[in-house]
Amino acid sequence: MSMNIALSGLGAAQKDLNTTSNNIANANTFGFKESRAEFGDVYSNSIFSNAKTTTGGGVQTSTVAQQFHEGSSIYTNNPLDLRVSGSGFFAVAENKNEPSNNHITRNGAFHLNNENELINSEGKFLLGYPVNKDSNTVASYEPKSMKIDDTFGQPTKSGTIKVSLNLPNKETAPKNSPFDFKDPDSFSRSTSSTIYDSLGKPYKMTTYYVAKYNPDAVAPAPNNANTWEVFQTVTNNNGEEVALDVKAGSLPAGYTATGKANAAGEAHIGYIMKFDENGQPFPGSPEIPGDDTVTPPIPTVPAVAPSPLKIEMETFADAKIDVGGADPTQALTMTYDDPTQYASAFEIRKFQDVDGATTGYLSKVDIDPEGNILASYSNGKDVVVGRVALARVSNEQGLAQLGGTLWNTTQESGQAIWGDASQGSFGAIKSGTLEQSNIDMTQELVDLITAQRNFQASSRALDVNNQLQQNILQIR
Repeated sequence: MSMNIALSGLGAAQKDLNTTSNNIANANTFGFKESRAEFGDVYSNSIFSNAKTTTGGGVQTSTVAQQFHEGSSIYTNNPLDLRVSGSGFFAVAENKNEPSNNHITRNGAFHLNNENELINSEGKFLLGYPVNKDSNTVASYEPKSMKIDDTFGQPTKSGTIKVSLNLPNKETAPKNSPFDFKDPDSFSRSTSSTIYDSLGKPYKMTTYYVAKYNPDAVAPAPNNANTWEVFQTVTNNNGEEVALDVKAGSLPAGYTATGKANAAGEAHIGYIMKFDENGQPFPGSPEIPGDDTVTPPIPTVPAVAPSPLKIEMETFADAKIDVGGADPTQALTMTYDDPTQYASAFEIRKFQDVDGATTGYLSKVDIDPEGNILASYSNGKDVVVGRVALARVSNEQGLAQLGGTLWNTTQESGQAIWGDASQGSFGAIKSGTLEQSNIDMTQELVDLITAQRNFQASSRALDVNNQLQQNILQIR
């Protein structure tokens, strides 16, 4: 009996040594979770035995329990290195066409394969959700393999330019008049942007701002409101800058066109923006284009301009640009969103080409805390291509280990519950970060010493038992 008890002690100590050694060996394995050998005593009793004098029968391994507390972070320069900060697992599939046959993992070291699909070091496919491109919401919570296109779409022509800016209220009128984009002394400020035709060919569009009234001048309201003339130009196929005029009849009510022939005798038609004493825009009063000497009576106007202010410009064809087979009816709409004239510097808060783009090539990938995969392309377009799927289970201790820091759900763990990062009980996703193993090396070395001592003690008990049997056999 005592021999078997000592043998069970040796087996338990060996199991403890194996478990501790495995933890130490995986100290640098990303997403690894330490294990702990747990033991129970063996005790047997019958109706014919005395419970008060019955000894135990040894020890047995109850379970090797995994400890799912989080490991520390290691920061990398790879945006596809991910960690879950909080509860949840990544999901990977062996076959991208069978995403329902998947495993879960805390190892977030992913990269792109030759087809731009997100995989881990073992070639298993990261699962995620398709996203509605208009609203960036999840279209379906059925996980699928994730792919990032290396090119983005067909070229699209520029249609709407969104502008938000501040024009300084202390600006004085330029030295020369009338405005001529070839004369730097005839305008106050300028800014440039790139626009595209339907073939994706780029053109440089420049906007010029000409201050008309001295803000320090004393005049009856609303003549003391600062006035700016705005003109646009665009380059042609030869790189020459040509006038891009306001389209006739396209100005909103209360706004008027401006402009007259420059030194070369060329007409350039722009539009007028006026601001009240609070730095807010209001519709301009009617003026005679090309005549700075006539100021007709100023009618009553609303205190605030329509928001946003939309001004349609001439088509590329009207600007005498050979668009090389592109759509000759292309027109541009300048949409001003909350323009201001404050006592601060000239500032372009936004100058965005909403529609226009040439063919883009993948230049960067980012993943936000919600798991949205944002692909940036060389044409300036940013596209959310999907969202990383997260899964959790009711009982993590019931997960079955598969190796490779992978687990399978079981009846004991419960079925996988799918969700979004940073939602509900799911943790956030950190890009450029990996979760290290949750091994405490100091504690593991202490456990190793303890297991060794237990093994030695059981060995000693076995040796003593052997000596007793030898003594019995030598009795004559």
